[in-house]
Amino acid sequence: MDSSDFIDQKSTGNVIGGHKANLSNPHTSEDSKEHSRKVLDQLGHETKTSAAEKGASTEGKNTGNVIGGYKATLKNPNVSQAAKEHAEEVLEDMGAA
Repeated sequence: MDSSDFIDQKSTGNVIGGHKANLSNPHTSEDSKEHSRKVLDQLGHETKTSAAEKGASTEGKNTGNVIGGYKATLKNPNVSQAAKEHAEEVLEDMGAA
């Protein structure tokens, strides 16, 4: 690997980081966020939205941790009402409501 390969990899990492930050920034537009999702998808990096669209499952994960995460979602004041409703549905489906 020569130094130009390292620079390209480092630049790609910065691009990915910038787009991930854009998705988390409440002050950026939906158009900007959609662009970031497309770029991350092209670079092969999943976003929360793309993982959900692919049907991300809890298979192979510690069930207790998954349940705990969804219960924490219900109590977190920084979480949207839609996310809380989704957490309630998942907990009901898991029999942990």
